[in-house]
Amino acid sequence: MGNRFGRLFQITTFGESHGPAIGVVIDGCPPRLPISVEAIQLQLDRRKPGQSRITTQRKESDIVEILSGVDAGLTTGTALALLVRNADARGEDYSEMHQEYRPSHADYTYQKKYGIRSIEGGGRASARETIGRVAAGAVADALLREAGIEVLTWVQSVEHLRATVEARHVTLAEIESNPVRCPDAAMATSMFDHIDSVRKAGDSVGGVVAGVARGVPVGLGAPVFDKLEACLGSAMLSIPAAKGFEVGSGFEGTRMRGSAHNDAFYPSADGAIRTRTNYSGGIQGGISNGENIDIRVAFKPTATILQAQETVTAGGEPTTLAARGRHDPCVLPRAVPIVEAMMRLVLADHLLLQRAQVGATWT
Repeated sequence: MGNRFGRLFQITTFGESHGPAIGVVIDGCPPRLPISVEAIQLQLDRRKPGQSRITTQRKESDIVEILSGVDAGLTTGTALALLVRNADARGEDYSEMHQEYRPSHADYTYQKKYGIRSIEGGGRASARETIGRVAAGAVADALLREAGIEVLTWVQSVEHLRATVEARHVTLAEIESNPVRCPDAAMATSMFDHIDSVRKAGDSVGGVVAGVARGVPVGLGAPVFDKLEACLGSAMLSIPAAKGFEVGSGFEGTRMRGSAHNDAFYPSADGAIRTRTNYSGGIQGGISNGENIDIRVAFKPTATILQAQETVTAGGEPTTLAARGRHDPCVLPRAVPIVEAMMRLVLADHLLLQRAQVGATWT
């Protein structure tokens, strides 16, 4: 249970942090989409460890293999199977965790739920599981591009440091211009230095990843349980370390009155109906309205830190744990392609649902 996501564009991820491999099976992908190993690898390279001194130093090349579902560079309409083999697992780094639970990690809850757990690397609770999501997101991107949809995500804040950028103007080149993946170059430097200082102290720090989907047609989503923002929120909160989700004005909207918050409609020069503001974040009544979809995802500080912390043993005895291993002092730079992938997967799924129910009315 809990390893499958999506209804029509459906993925099932498998594998564990220190197992032989991580992978994903994609069902429902339309045929004749152009897909290459290089396109998938590009996204995995953005997620992989060891990119700079402010990320985990685990050395994994994360080379993807396409096992099925693609022929001559095009999807066949059958199940796609993508695999990435683990190479740099160090189980000895987790010897203490056999008897001691890491604070704020999944060790205790995993053990109590199943009566057994994968101790090395956290097993399925590890962020390494997200390899499958990112690989599948690269496939979803091919479908979205055919519909004229672009998805971008970036680091908006790290602890108290916050970038000032307009989502509608952010570019991929700006995001990828620095290891923090913040399009505000000056703030990115401050963020890098701050994360590095936290790393040297053996501690961790959290922040916010922002995202935008441009070119989303009117009509994706449904008015009750399948609201587009509800599906996006579910997707984002399934990411390891994610603790909050906002769309549009989010919590800031609670400080506004309806007269200021309402997005006024107007007829644009091309005949479309647009809104003068976008406090709704591109979604009204659970359905996309044609404006940019703006989201933000809050990430907590990484649970595993290199400072001694109070905890208990599996037998309930108080003890102190000083974790070892290779861990991100801040998950945000590597979370960027994961948030991007999950947004793509949701939109791809809703694109197919819309086509199935009412047809491609936007073409």
